[in-house]
This record gives sequence, C-alpha cells and structure tokens, in this order.
Amino acid sequence: MPSPSQFRLAGKKLAVAILVAALVLGLITAATLFGGGDTPTLPSAAQPEWSFAPHMPHRRIYTASAEVGGKIYVATGMVGNTGRPLNIFERFDPGTNEWTSLPFVPEAFSAAAGASLGGQMYVIGGNGTAEAADGRQVFAYDVARKRWTSKASLPVPRTNLAAVALGGKLYALGGLDPVHATRSVFTYDPALNRWTRGASLPEALHALAAVAFHGEIWVIGGQNAAGKATNRVWIYDPGRNRWRAGPRMPAPMETAGAAVAGDRIFVVLESVSLTYDARTRRWTRGPRLEVPRHALAVFAVKGTTLYAMGGCIVPQLEDSSVVEKRPLPGRAAGT
Repeated sequence: MPSPSQFRLAGKKLAVAILVAALVLGLITAATLFGGGDTPTLPSAAQPEWSFAPHMPHRRIYTASAEVGGKIYVATGMVGNTGRPLNIFERFDPGTNEWTSLPFVPEAFSAAAGASLGGQMYVIGGNGTAEAADGRQVFAYDVARKRWTSKASLPVPRTNLAAVALGGKLYALGGLDPVHATRSVFTYDPALNRWTRGASLPEALHALAAVAFHGEIWVIGGQNAAGKATNRVWIYDPGRNRWRAGPRMPAPMETAGAAVAGDRIFVVLESVSLTYDARTRRWTRGPRLEVPRHALAVFAVKGTTLYAMGGCIVPQLEDSSVVEKRPLPGRAAGT
C-alpha cells in the first residue's frame, strides 16, 4: 500500500507524480472533513442503494470521460502508484452492459478533461511526458468515423481542469498551470477550430467538477489557490457572460464526479453522495458508494441510472476498475 511519502519519492522521478501526491494529500483532508463531527446533518430520503456493474477493463485514475449517444467513453488516465500516463480508450454500453476497447488516444496523459459535443468526445489538456503531451493538447474522437483527430491546442497548458459543452461550444475551466491553480476559462468554437478567453472564474480552482444545468454552467467544489478543498458553487450565465455564487454544498469536495438528470445535480466523492434539487433548492445526502473512491467519473445515463466509474480507493490509495450504479428515484428526468 503506497504511503504519501512514497508518492513524494516517486514524484522526484516523474513530474506528474508530484501533482498526484499533492492531490492525494488534499483529498485526505477532504475525507477527514466529511467524517468529522462538524459535518452538517442533511435530510436523506429513502433511495436505492449502489450495486456493482461490470468493471472497467483497466484500473486507472484521473481519466477524461464523456457520454456520447447514451454510451460512456473513458480515455487516458494514469497508474497512480507510478504516475505513468496512459493512452487507453474504452467504451461502456449500458444497454448491453459491456465494455469495448477502442483506438488508442494519439498521446498518453492524465488529469485531462473530457466533454461531448457534436457526436465527438473531446479530451482537453492534461499531464503527459516531456517528449509528448505538453498540457495544451486537444483531441477529438468521432464516434461515427471511429477515429481521432487533433484540434486547436489550448492557449496555455492546463491540467486537472474541467470541461463542459454548452450552446454548441466547449468550455475549459480552471485547472493547474501546471503548478498553480488558475481562474482561466477558455471557450472553443468547433466551426472555427479556435479557443478564445472567456470570463474568468471568481476564484482559482483545480480538481473541480462542472456540469451544464438549466442553460448555465455550474462549477462545483475543487481545490483553491491555498490548497484547501471548497464547498463553493459558481454559476456562469452565458447570456450575461457573468459568474455568480450558487448554493454552497454542506461540505468541501475536490476531485468529485458530477452529473445532471432533469432538475437535479448528483455529486459523488468517496463515501459522500449529494443531490441538489432545483425545485427545492436544497442539497440532500444520498447512499454511500460500496467502494469509496475519489478522482472518479460520474454519469446519469438517460436520466435513469447513475454510474460511478474507476477512481482511487480510500484509504488504500489504490487504482480501481470498480463501476457502481444505482437507479435514480422519481423526477430524475424532469417529469
């Protein structure tokens, strides 16, 4: 079982492992906060528990993932105890309950952001090696043509960022530069194959989650410039090109997974599962994962089933191929 000191030692040999060690240390702090006596008591309605789905073919953390056409695509990532970046690319079909291996990503890297736009899965930024990925790389996989293409690079290197598709454009949010947390927002226009700078985040963040919700972008949690996990939520209104504060979570969360189904946002991290309901404007606590993990991917497929994929198991700090799912209770699809 690797210890934090072993992570630091590995980091001396490989730059990407330095990032992992910093993130892991921050996540231990977040988990402690969740388990402490000061954690707010949340209302919790009876909800279906998590159960196991077919495991990912490879265990890995800090992947880039996106849902395209009701199927989940998982790209890149890393072997956590060595910091070795990966170019693996796989697809999960909830209809058949099967995983399929797909063409390798052109380069190996981790801590990138994934998003879906126009029938393509985008992989944006991320840590690679000195000989290859420099943190500015952007690739898109066309699910119909079954091939990767290079897209316009980010203006600057970013890793451990978030990405969201909204209004026919992609947004790359926050991330490391690759050492310090940033406030940067870059917008990609696929018609022009061009990135432009958008309205900056209200605070510097990395290890953040982000979703498109009710025509706006919600940035959820993350780690700030002081190295602290945050419970803040920031909401971007594209019509006004302006950020505003959203409803704070009951506890700090970083490297969480988040997904949207109808009027609700689902956020999962380790043993904590939260739901924000736009109709009640409240956060509630949901059932715990069977296997607590951070740096995982979360998807609400067709608004009916929530999936939690991969990540790093705590407290062992081991890569995981575990996939869990749970049916979403009523009104998940906005009915």
